[in-house]
This record gives sequence, C-alpha cells and structure tokens, in this order.
Amino acid sequence: MGTDTKSDSSTTPSSFTSVLRHDLPASLVVFLVAVPLCLGIAVASGAPLAAGLVAGAVGGVVAGLLGGSAVQVSGPAAGLALVVADLVTRYGWRATCMITLMAGGLQLLLGVFRVARAALAVSPAVVHGMLAGVGVVIALSQLHVVLGGAPQSSAVENLAELPRQIADHHGPPVLAGLLTIAVLAVWTRLPQRLRVVPAPLAALATASVTAVVLGWDVTRIDLSVGLSGWSAPAWPLGDWHGIATAVLLVALLAGVESLLCSVAVDKLHDGRRADLDKELTAQGVANMVSGALGGLPVAGVIVRSTANARAGARSRWSATLHGVWILLFALGLGWSVAFIPMEALAALLVFIGVQMVNVGHVRNLRGHGEVPVYFVTLSGVVLLGLAEGVLLGLGLAALLALRRLTWVTVRAVPEADGRWHVLIGGSLTFLGVPRLTSELCAIPAGTAVDLDLNIDFMDNAAFEAVHTWRQNHERGGGTVDIDEIHDEWYAMAASGARMFPAKTPPVAPDRWWLPWSHRRRRRPMSAGGLIPVRHVSGDGAPGGGVPGDGATGDPGGPAVPDLLAGAREFHRRTAPLVRPVLHGLARKQEPSHLFITCADSRIVPNLITASGPGDLFTVRNIGNLVPRRGAAPADHSVAASIEYATGVLDVRTITVCGHSGCGAMAALLDGGGKAAELPGLGHWLRHGAPSLARFVSTGGDDAGSGPLDRLCRVNVIQQLENLRTHPEVDRRVRAGRLELVGLYFDIGAARVHVLDHSPASADGAPGCSALGVRLAPEVKQAVLPPGRHEQ
Repeated sequence: MGTDTKSDSSTTPSSFTSVLRHDLPASLVVFLVAVPLCLGIAVASGAPLAAGLVAGAVGGVVAGLLGGSAVQVSGPAAGLALVVADLVTRYGWRATCMITLMAGGLQLLLGVFRVARAALAVSPAVVHGMLAGVGVVIALSQLHVVLGGAPQSSAVENLAELPRQIADHHGPPVLAGLLTIAVLAVWTRLPQRLRVVPAPLAALATASVTAVVLGWDVTRIDLSVGLSGWSAPAWPLGDWHGIATAVLLVALLAGVESLLCSVAVDKLHDGRRADLDKELTAQGVANMVSGALGGLPVAGVIVRSTANARAGARSRWSATLHGVWILLFALGLGWSVAFIPMEALAALLVFIGVQMVNVGHVRNLRGHGEVPVYFVTLSGVVLLGLAEGVLLGLGLAALLALRRLTWVTVRAVPEADGRWHVLIGGSLTFLGVPRLTSELCAIPAGTAVDLDLNIDFMDNAAFEAVHTWRQNHERGGGTVDIDEIHDEWYAMAASGARMFPAKTPPVAPDRWWLPWSHRRRRRPMSAGGLIPVRHVSGDGAPGGGVPGDGATGDPGGPAVPDLLAGAREFHRRTAPLVRPVLHGLARKQEPSHLFITCADSRIVPNLITASGPGDLFTVRNIGNLVPRRGAAPADHSVAASIEYATGVLDVRTITVCGHSGCGAMAALLDGGGKAAELPGLGHWLRHGAPSLARFVSTGGDDAGSGPLDRLCRVNVIQQLENLRTHPEVDRRVRAGRLELVGLYFDIGAARVHVLDHSPASADGAPGCSALGVRLAPEVKQAVLPPGRHEQ
C-alpha cells in the first residue's frame, strides 16, 4: 500500500505526500458528486436546501476525521429521506433537528459499548429491500415534480395520479427534467475523458445552461435562507412514545446503513479494514453536530464512498476534504444554486431512486432463498411505510430462518433385499412431526427397517413420534435398527436421561483433507521458541517430548511438528472410527484395484476415488511410469508390484492415473535438460521415451490444452499398453478377468477424467470425459469399484 494509515493523529511527510497525490484529487471528485445529491436529498426530505449542504459538510469533516473506515464518505442518505419527510410533516423542521441530535447521541452510546457488529445480524435482504422501496417512493413522488405537478401524500396516490399527470402538457419544465434524465442515462456510455466530470453535475449543468440560453420558464431553487438562517433545534411536541420511536428509528437505520456501507467499501480498497465500533461512534458525533447546526441525518453513503475509492483515495483525508469543499461552496458559491431548475433536481432524484432498485442484489439473494424477504420489504415500504416495511421484512426473515433451523429431511428407500433404509436429518421438533409421521407410516408393516438419525436436536414431540412408530412397527412383526450418527438423542430420551442443554450441535470435525498449511493452528511457544510436541508410541500412548522448529534447526520449518501433530489428531479423532474396519483387515488384505499414479504430493488416490482402507493396492513413482518388460535400465519395483497384485491379490482392475502439469512430462518435453543434475531421475525418465514418441507421432495439440497436458494424457495411454507387455497382465485381460483403466486428474479444476484407450482410436490420441458428465459416444467409461460413487 502506498499510504500509511496506521497513525490517525499525525501526518508524516510520506503520508502528507500521499494525501496530495491521491486524497486531494479524490476529494474533489467526491465533492462534485456530493453537492447535487445533498441538494436533491434535501428536496426529497422536505427539508431546507441548506440542510443538505450542512449534513454533507458535517458528514465529511466530522465523520471523516473520527471514523473507522479509510475511504467511506458520509452525508445525507437517500435511504433516510422518507423518515425525515415524515418527521418534518409530523413535528416540524426544528424538532426534526432535535430528533437527529438525540439519534446521534444514541449511536454514540452504542459505539462506546461496542455493539456495532450486532447491526450486521440484520438480513441484507431487508436492507436492500428497504433501500429499493425508498427508491421507488422517491422516484414516484419526484416524477410528478418533473412533470410540472406536485407529489401526492403516498406512493399509491402518486401511482394512481401519474396517468393524468403525464397526459397534461407542462412545457419547458418537463423538457428540463427529461434533458437531465437523458444526460444521466447516456453519460456512462461516453468516452472516459468526458466522464471525468461526474454524471449528476454534468446533468444539472446541462439543464441549467439550456434553461438559461433558451429562456425556459422553470422553477428555480431558492437558497436565500442559507447558512445564515440557522435556528436552534426545538424539542418535539407530542407523545413521548412516538418521539422515542423516531429517535430509535433514525439511529438504527442510519447506523445499519453506515456499517453495511463500511463492510462493502472494504472490498474496494487495500487499506486498513474498518473499525465498526469507531465508525458508529463517529456517525453518532456527526449526527449530533448536524442536528445542532440544522442539517439532515448523516450516514455512510455507498455512492459517494464508491466514487471515493475508485478515484484513488487512500485515507480519511479525502472524505474530510470533500466536506471542507462543500462548506466553502455553501459559503461562497451558494448563489449559483439558483440557476438549477427544480425540475432538473427532481429528475436527478428520479434517476437515483430507480438506481436504488438494484437487480444485482436480487440475483445474489436468489441462491440463498431470500428473494421473498426482499420483495416483501420493498412492497411494505411502498404500500405501508418505511417502519412497517422493515418490520415485515424482519419478521419474514426470522420466520424463514426458523423454518431452515427446524427443517427435517426424511427419506425412505426400499432396498433390494426387502429391507427399508430410512434417513432422517436436521433438527427434529414438533414442527416436523406431521411430515415425519407421514413418511414413517408409509413403510409397509412387518418389514426390516434401518433407521439412520443424522440430527442435531430432538424435542419431546419428535421423540414420541419416532418411538411410538417404532413400537407399533415392531408389534406388527417388523424390526427397527436405529443408528444415531451424532449425539444419541433417541437413546438418551428412551432411557429417561435428561436432555440438557436443549441443543448440543456436534462439533464440526477438522477438514482433514486440507493441506497442513491450510489447517495449521497456533501452537503455544515454550522458552527458546520450541514447540512442545509429544512422541506417539505404536499404541497411541504419548511418550516423551521432542523439540520443534527451533530445536532441530530443520530448514523445513514446521514439517516434523505437523507430521506428529497429524499423528496425534489421527489417534484422537480418526482411529476410533476406523479401528473396527482395520481390525478386520489386520490379518489379510483383499484390494480390488492396483492403482498406479504419480508421486506428486498433490495427488491423493483415496481422496479422488472416494476409497478407503483395503480398496487400493497403490504404486507411486515419478511420472506414473510402467517400464516395459525387459526395458533398460531394468526396474524390478513396479514389476514386482504388478506380479504381486495379479498373482497373489487377484486384483480385478489396474488403473494408471496421470495428472495435469506433471513435472516428469515437462522434463521429457525439455529433452532431459531439467534432469541433467539428477542422474537417477535421468535414468528413470528413459522409461518415458515411448510416451514422448507417441506424443510426437500424434501431431497437434488438443483444443483448449497445451502440449504438456496433452503429453500427460498420452503418457497414461502408453503406460496402459506397457502393462500389456507383462505376460500375466495380458493373459488376464484377454480372458476378461482384468480391466485396464486410464484416469487423468486435472488438479486446477479438481476433476477426474476417464481416458479412452480403445484400439478404435486411430491416431492414438486419448479422448477424455469428466466423471459425472455425460460421456461422448466414443469415450469408454471406467469401471469403478462396486459401491463407489463417481466423484
């Protein structure tokens, strides 16, 4: 990062230079974006125009200096316009300023008590639905102003009145508004050099200049009562319950919008992450100051914050300076606002309102099943009001969350031997009892049932339903074998044990298949930087301690501690699970497959084949090579493994598995240059010469793959042919007792492909098809082990 933002209280020479290079230009861009929006939001809120400029200046300077986000910009927010408009109508403007001041005090207290992250518990579907609803209401009301009329008291009335408003002829005012919308719509399609000027400023300037030049009779903005017309906030008159509700609503809406904006803006820059409690405190102070000075409520605004980040801002000085520019504009250039037609400003608000209905948010919510929450909130805000719409959205979100938490999966499947296999998963509560009993009662009487309970909770109603069904089924001559995968909820309830606590979800196991580097935890360091690691004896009992990284001086770092920690993890978690299986395999192995693959550390045969102990007899070497019988230099290791697998273990399949980006194949393509300093490797790679010759003879690359990956696949086919040079393998293949399979593992895509090695392949080039995808007619599908699923 080019800017040091660690120090908030002082500006070093290097950071001062960064402010001049990055933050100063960005602040000017944000200032040009902010001024039209401040004026427009003031109009939509029914507040004095100067209140928007005051809020913009205070939000920039106060929230910018004190805030916890590096590039977030605060000011009047369109999402609060409906609340403010309602408060102005109900209590008057001066009382609304007092409500803003008190809401800021509440935000300050919440920030001091460090509860900012609790705001992130609000469903984004509710927030986006609320903003979309506000946008619809603003667009509908301001569209009447664009058409030369006046907005109605509600969105429904605005919508009903719109046809008559459109039918009337309004002359130049409508042209000013339509011109503004046209400029806003086409501005993003103009060349980059023209888009240096922000679209809102360009649209208002175009409409203003056109109105002056053509002499249009439009409504002018009146800023005569500017900053000099300040008056102290007044206490709102009315029921204190309503006042308290208004304070709470402003504080929470402004706070949540600011915090969500901070989280979103963090994704747009590489600087320090936002301190949400500090940001909420700063927003509280800014609202207190804005309310005291006669400004609108302040919140973090995503439009200005995005513009700030894209303009290259590096620190909070950009937001602060933008507030200074707004203040200077209000004091020195406020008179220029009088040239802006009110219809143009209303058109800007219509455009902003439409943009607040973001279709991208709907797409993101669709995959999580939260679209109904979005549209219910939107509809509630438009038809009923802001608070009502938010409450409806929150209620629906809570109901959907409760439904997900209590959702139960019941699947009953008849087996070939006449038994029934029933799987019940989820949280078993009284809400799932109707479906549970319906599925269980559909099982024929007198049958043998294997019931798997994969649940994390079972209340009394669910237990009674399962237990009663079991008793009735067994009375009818059937049998029920219950296997509980997690906690023994059913067994404990049946024995009369107390189920406490009410819910004990199982501890999620470590993702054992991840590399150590992805799972490594912090280990407590002892004196001298040693990591205490204990020896593990053959029976799993801990022995004496061994030093870690620092003690051994091993340049490999934490390799030994990782290995021993992994052994301890095996004894603690995995050994109890696999011990019964391994106990049965201890005397004899009966694998069905010989699996020949590369020694590459990224290839884990049991992982990519979903196999377990006793399934695969594995041979690994560099390049997954199978030397031809009698080849020089002689290799007895692979030949011995093949003889033992076929002659003693009687395997039914031999699989050769290559992979993408194989280093051995890269060395072959390089002509052996990479192995020049490794004589043993050079001798071994001579067994890859037939693969290289086959690759050269087959010609060009496959579409979408380079020469290296194509050689990796050709090499697999060649090794399958090399296997046929071993007499026992060839005899068993001809007799139909052994099948040869070629696999290719694409590491980057984590995908296993089956390679076609049939004689019908004229050019010898291997075709391939991903497992789990419909295979092409010319591609043979590998025979997987019985009971194994394609991965």
